[in-house]
Amino acid sequence: QVQLVESGGGLVQAGESLRLSCVVSGSSFSSYAMAWYRQAPGKQRARVADISSDGSTHYVDSVKGRFTISRDNAKNTVYLQMSSLNTEDTAVYFCNAGRMSGRYYYEGYWGQGTQVTVSS
Repeated sequence: QVQLVESGGGLVQAGESLRLSCVVSGSSFSSYAMAWYRQAPGKQRARVADISSDGSTHYVDSVKGRFTISRDNAKNTVYLQMSSLNTEDTAVYFCNAGRMSGRYYYEGYWGQGTQVTVSS
């Protein structure tokens, strides 16, 4: 059984940084494409960044230049380094282990989420 556990969320002020981590257990981490999603109150869950098994990355426009997704296959961990945070980044952040075909990301297993709150 594949399990994902996120950590690193918290309350920060606008302009500050946070790094989220997601540890994956129970399967071959290196074979998965990984992604970070977020869900703000009253909004649908949306993908913000993904990384393929070979390390190729993709970001939504709203986080480009501010967020960096990376993976450490030796630690079965994917990271999301977030900088220059603003109040619109406030959301629950979820990790997903899926697969990628071309530029399409197919969702797989979910973590439980970690809350990120950015105050002004």
